[in-house]
Amino acid sequence: MKIRPLHDRVLIKRMEEERTSPGGIVIPDSAAEKPIKGEVIAVGQGKVLDSGELRALTLKKGDKVLFGKYSGTEVKLDGEDYLVMKEDDIMAVLE
Repeated sequence: MKIRPLHDRVLIKRMEEERTSPGGIVIPDSAAEKPIKGEVIAVGQGKVLDSGELRALTLKKGDKVLFGKYSGTEVKLDGEDYLVMKEDDIMAVLE
């Protein structure tokens, strides 16, 4: 299935976090926190400003990003879990 977010929204797939602590202890799924890093899968066309102009998004497909733990809306597409959120909810691009 193809999906294109509208306006200033982006589709993100969470990146898996490490399952072992620095000391080598394996962390079970029930105790692991939600990952706050992800990869941009798709982006909308841009934000519509009050003047009616369209401001393009600074993110692009493939960017690795950092976002809030509870940001976005979780959706399931073709058996995969994704997040849909506004570009403003993304805190940083990882380089």
